[in-house]
Amino acid sequence: MLSEQREIEAAKADPARFEVLYNRYYEPILQFVYKRVEGKEAAFDITSQVFLNAMLKLSQFKFVGSPFSSWLYRIALNEINTMYRKDKVQRSIKVEEHELKSVIQEINPDDDIDEQYKKVEEALNDFEEEDVQLIELRFFEKRAFKEIGDILNMTENNAKVKLYRLLDKLKLNLTLSKKTA
Repeated sequence: MLSEQREIEAAKADPARFEVLYNRYYEPILQFVYKRVEGKEAAFDITSQVFLNAMLKLSQFKFVGSPFSSWLYRIALNEINTMYRKDKVQRSIKVEEHELKSVIQEINPDDDIDEQYKKVEEALNDFEEEDVQLIELRFFEKRAFKEIGDILNMTENNAKVKLYRLLDKLKLNLTLSKKTA
């Protein structure tokens, strides 16, 4: 962390030194963006914008206990949200089957996973954008609550509480859909 802090301070003084940070974080940010947008070109464009914004606003970055990568992920989420608002396109969720199954197992380990898969997928489409991001970060990307809080600009505890409330809501939706089926 201390060496990264020095790298950031060096990049603030000389933008050419930003390359070290770019090289370290480009691939993870690209993967993060790619999971959230349709098409490789859009992912590359947004990722480029993320690093351009980061470089231009690097002087505003302050060390407050959150890693530099969390700041980049926050910029990426903002860019993704801006793209969806600008293009008036509904956000798509790219989910691997095993990732969604981990959500199902968390909310009700006794349920038939294959039976609940489609219902969970549909329920997630009705969630607010920030709620889906929280579920994605925790279950699909296996991020720690501390990092989720840093990325979504909330406390670690708030991220936990929000996630478990969302899981309760999802569980309730599944229970109700079971009763009406």
